[in-house]
Amino acid sequence: MSATAGAASLGKLGFAKGQVIQEFGYDDDVDEDLRVTIEDAVGSELEDEDYNDGADGVLIWYRDGDEDLVDLMVDGLTKLFDQGFVVLLTPKAGRDGHVEASEVEEAATTAGLQTGGQVNVASDWAATRLMPPKGPRR
Repeated sequence: MSATAGAASLGKLGFAKGQVIQEFGYDDDVDEDLRVTIEDAVGSELEDEDYNDGADGVLIWYRDGDEDLVDLMVDGLTKLFDQGFVVLLTPKAGRDGHVEASEVEEAATTAGLQTGGQVNVASDWAATRLMPPKGPRR
């Protein structure tokens, strides 16, 4: 992904300078270039799953066969500040671990999230922005 295209795609997903982004589902198959591009966009390193403070956004790498997607989404939601967002990264169609859009939609609905469309962010990964309902969270 070019730097210009990358910044535009990341902006559509909600990433911006000064945000704290917590990452779930990191493994050796993630796109390291994409991770660096996100870190550059927010101006800091991604926080890991053990991060206990609030986050402006959550990044979830998910492949078919990983732990329960709804549970991952709910775990991510518990760390979000109001107006926070979740970005779900899944392998593209035809790639090992691909997740059907209907599965993402069903998991998001169950977790109380709305899907905001898919964005092409890397050669092997697609990103879906997930938004919690409007209004303050408890």
